[in-house]
Amino acid sequence: MSLGKDSTPRLLNEAEVHALLEEGLAQAHLDGKRVLVLIPDGTRTAPIPLMFRLFHEILRGRALDFLVALGTHQPMDDTALSRLVGSPVHDGWVAASHPHSHTPTPSRSRIFNHRWDLPETFTTIGTLTEHEIRELSQGMLALDVPVKVNKMILDYDQLIVCGPVFPHEVAGFSGGTKYFFPGISGPEVINFTHWLGALITSMAVIGTRSTPVRAAIDRAAAFIHVPTLFCNMVVTHEGLAGLTVGSYEEAWPQAVELSSQLHIKYVERPFKRVLSIMPAMYDDIWTAAKGMYKLEPVIAAGGEVVIYAPHITEISYTHGRILDEIGYHVRDYFVKQWERFKDYPWGVLAHSTHLRGDGIYDAESGVERPRIWVTLATGIPRERCEHVNLGYLDPATINVRDWEGREAEGILVVPHAGEMLYRLEESRINESRI
Repeated sequence: MSLGKDSTPRLLNEAEVHALLEEGLAQAHLDGKRVLVLIPDGTRTAPIPLMFRLFHEILRGRALDFLVALGTHQPMDDTALSRLVGSPVHDGWVAASHPHSHTPTPSRSRIFNHRWDLPETFTTIGTLTEHEIRELSQGMLALDVPVKVNKMILDYDQLIVCGPVFPHEVAGFSGGTKYFFPGISGPEVINFTHWLGALITSMAVIGTRSTPVRAAIDRAAAFIHVPTLFCNMVVTHEGLAGLTVGSYEEAWPQAVELSSQLHIKYVERPFKRVLSIMPAMYDDIWTAAKGMYKLEPVIAAGGEVVIYAPHITEISYTHGRILDEIGYHVRDYFVKQWERFKDYPWGVLAHSTHLRGDGIYDAESGVERPRIWVTLATGIPRERCEHVNLGYLDPATINVRDWEGREAEGILVVPHAGEMLYRLEESRINESRI
């Protein structure tokens, strides 16, 4: 993986990807082993069809299955799974095809959804103790957290984590051990790590390699004793810019370094208004909220981010009922009323405050003052937007061309928002002085 003189990535061709993957897989000595590959769902940009095909080419004849690390996203049906891996899926079975043929080979795989919604999915592999949590969270939290994971992984001799690396609002950067927690995790670690990220705040975490949340995820992952190989992809909308294959300790930091160069854009001054245009891969606000997370650092105090996604009609297919109850609020709204909110799922509270952003809450007056305004221009009705404490803008009134080319006026349009992190140039200067 490399960058050109103008800092544009030199994309990997298929032959290079094949060579890197083959060399990396050889480290694991997979002959005779049952292999399970953890992959992302459709809410991540990644060449999964290519990787799926190459796994089958390189590991032909070996027992090879796939598990979609959903976290708490909705399970994917056969049609969605077929799009995800680029081969027909029927009742969870997928036939691997020769790269230049539509004829299935005898090598067949199964592809599974992580069924986070079924208690029988999980097994307990350890406990993060109160002492460890206090140390990992730098004193912000203190409780025992049982570490539960999809018990399917214990049926295999080798795990392979194959996913992209991007700046992330909870962990700092995605990928690596995050495919275990929250990817195939029980709710306890999910709720703990997401709330810890919320307490620190998204703006302080996002795009940072070493964070308390990542340290907690890595500690939980240490309870997994099945050998694991990590295939970390660094992806742009043009293609695959980097692939690192190896141990977590070696391969993931290399991917983070390249992601830091490709996925963070620095701007000279903050914007008053940002139009985040969300692609179709985000089908509810739970996932499309990344259009706010990735822009929050460059929105001026009192400014506004507009999440523009006419195709979205639901706040969260999984957690919408809870969000209708609690609404969207700044962190201290929950912290200063903890007895009222402590029994709600902490991961949902975290999403709420991540989307609402930085701000203050005066417990005596009950007045909440968010730093910026968050407006939905989606298929969600005005009444529901206002009910959950978000702004509303009729998407039919938006002509993107009217917003474009107005950076000098403090207005920014971000197409295909959700993966590129925007930061102020002054933050890079300050980081260089540390």
